[in-house]
Amino acid sequence: MSINLSVNLAGIKLKNPTILASGIMGISAASLKFCEENGAGAVTLKSIGHNERIGHNNPTVYVWENGIHNAVGLPNPGIDGSIDKMSEMLNVLSIPLIGSMFADTIDNFVMVAKKMAALNPAIIELNLSCPNTADDLGRMYASDVKMTHDVVSAVKKIVGNIPLFAKLTADVTDIVEIGKSAEAAGADGLTAINTVSGINIDIYQKRPILKNKVGGLSGPAIRPIGVRAVWNLYQAVKIPIIGTGGINTGEDAIEYIMAGASAVGIGSGVWYRGIDVFKKVTDEMKVFMEKNNYHSIEDMKGIAHV
Repeated sequence: MSINLSVNLAGIKLKNPTILASGIMGISAASLKFCEENGAGAVTLKSIGHNERIGHNNPTVYVWENGIHNAVGLPNPGIDGSIDKMSEMLNVLSIPLIGSMFADTIDNFVMVAKKMAALNPAIIELNLSCPNTADDLGRMYASDVKMTHDVVSAVKKIVGNIPLFAKLTADVTDIVEIGKSAEAAGADGLTAINTVSGINIDIYQKRPILKNKVGGLSGPAIRPIGVRAVWNLYQAVKIPIIGTGGINTGEDAIEYIMAGASAVGIGSGVWYRGIDVFKKVTDEMKVFMEKNNYHSIEDMKGIAHV
């Protein structure tokens, strides 16, 4: 039986639906090439902002029984310090590179987008949903319908034909309204979800474990939240969705696809199963598809809604 794992993501062809999520490994050409060599269908750059950021003080990462808790603080060299690195990445990779970006104001989003688009990555992902991507009032752009619309609209005018994906958060009352707003503003796709905000407390030290107190939860604990977000968005928008959050196995990936995802982002899975998690996931997907008579990813996409 012939199994076709390739997918079309807003006009960009991937050999399989697994994507390295932003924030993990996406810091150098060598690390991204390593992901490609271990089976990734596409890779995402660690989010780049308008200025250099050092990030938060340690401790910034805590592994707990159901996932990973982090408040790294988006350390990055800024867009001007990243251009040469991105150029090198694009030169060595044979798979699509997704450029992830963030900023504090719409003007700065536009500035970063203009410089990133000049390098011509396959896709640009707008990180609107990290606590560190807030405006001057401390609001995440993806927490508000109008803010999402305004920033997506402004950036889409700059990036032109490069597909633009808006990365959303589940830390909102209604992710569907945010997703619809991004689509109406010109987004070519959505990524759902980012990490989920939370606090872990050391009861012996009597204080939060992370220096920043609040951090983003990832890993198996958030998978049902991510699947729910994809499920709801799939019913409301026509643009493709990258499902992200707690994907460690082929079965996890298929769950997202059956909820409506066109592709899946894998981040903490690299920690749980190793750098070859992409190959492991796709191999497990093939086994499932052969046993259950699915010939392609498209055969499974959204089928749970039937």
